[in-house]
Amino acid sequence: MTTNDTPVALITGGGTGIGAAVARQLLDAGWRVTVTGRTERRLRDFADGLGNPEELQTIAGDAASFEDVQSAVDRTLKAYGRLDTVVANAGFATHDTVADGDPAGWTEMVLTNVLGPALLIRASVDALKETGGRIVLIGSVAGFVHGPGNLYGATKWAVTGLAENTRRQVTDFGIGVTLVAPGRVETPFWDAYGSLPPGHLLTAGQIADSVVWAIRQPAGVDVNTVVVRPLGQPN
Repeated sequence: MTTNDTPVALITGGGTGIGAAVARQLLDAGWRVTVTGRTERRLRDFADGLGNPEELQTIAGDAASFEDVQSAVDRTLKAYGRLDTVVANAGFATHDTVADGDPAGWTEMVLTNVLGPALLIRASVDALKETGGRIVLIGSVAGFVHGPGNLYGATKWAVTGLAENTRRQVTDFGIGVTLVAPGRVETPFWDAYGSLPPGHLLTAGQIADSVVWAIRQPAGVDVNTVVVRPLGQPN
């Protein structure tokens, strides 16, 4: 087991989009990083694109399975000897509404978006106590602004609540909690929608800037909520 003091992060859904951008920035800053995702090939492509650095390990698994999440935490601790930050990034939208959508996709979305972050918190909290670490939850502006029939938005309202509920418990353990709520971002999130939304979009790297900024705050500083919209997004 590695026992050095280089910080370690575990990022769910980190093979593409915001999670991958956070992983890149942390690796560039000298961190060791574990990235999880459902698709082994996507994770392999991500690692290959970075030159397969020794400081990166990828683990295929389901963010809504406690067995998979606990295994990822355990393998991170075995490989690196510590855990300083977890980033609950895995999530997706079915891009439909409760009045006319297809319920077949809703269970997986709700479990991934809501249960997934809770499972990551549960699996990692003991290790984060040891380091005085940080939990980062990737929410959404949709978790602050209602949209007509928007079940995805309801899952992100749940994440907004989970962040503050978690903070009120784990702050006594010396663990920080940050909710980062992006507006419209150009990522694979929109693939199932069929096209990008109109107007200016942020990049995954710009959201990663906020995530890494929160992670690297000095000891004793707990940044709790960061809402980041592209200029021109009205709600």
